[in-house]
Amino acid sequence: MADEQTVDTQNLDADQSAQDSGSDLATRVQVLEEQLAGAQDQALRVAADLQNVRRRAEQDVEKAHKFALEKFAGDLLPIIDSLERGLELSSPDDESIRPMREGIELTLRMFQDTLKRYQLEAIDPHGEPFNAVQHQAMAMQESADVEPNSVLKVFQKGYQLNGRLLRPAMVVVSKAPAPVSPSIDEQA
Repeated sequence: MADEQTVDTQNLDADQSAQDSGSDLATRVQVLEEQLAGAQDQALRVAADLQNVRRRAEQDVEKAHKFALEKFAGDLLPIIDSLERGLELSSPDDESIRPMREGIELTLRMFQDTLKRYQLEAIDPHGEPFNAVQHQAMAMQESADVEPNSVLKVFQKGYQLNGRLLRPAMVVVSKAPAPVSPSIDEQA
């Protein structure tokens, strides 16, 4: 019978040892699963960060391509202004300057065509409503002929490069005429 107790004790010890190693194993599996979930989460975050960096770099390159000509185009605008001003001030009826005027017109047209090819667009808002984003008001003038806050005159055209404002148009803006006060006849 002592042998039976020894065998039972050994069986109990083996069962206890198996339970302990089973719970150790379950605990260990749980810890490893948590570590795996953490590693997967970290891998997803790193992949998302990498994708964001790649997208930002692509956007930066795209903007660099789009707006690389911004400074150069800005330096050309006064030349275009001078050509336009020369045409405005010269008389188309004067035969003595006709060849020069035609040369200026041809040069200006070539400039404008080149600018269009590179997405540099003129802003000539004559008659349009005033837009503070694209226009710079130089003066206001009363006018009964047009709506208030309309562009009456353009001093200098504005330009935008690929939709980004390069230079605002300098304009005169209309305002409503002042109300006429009734005159009082003082001799009556």
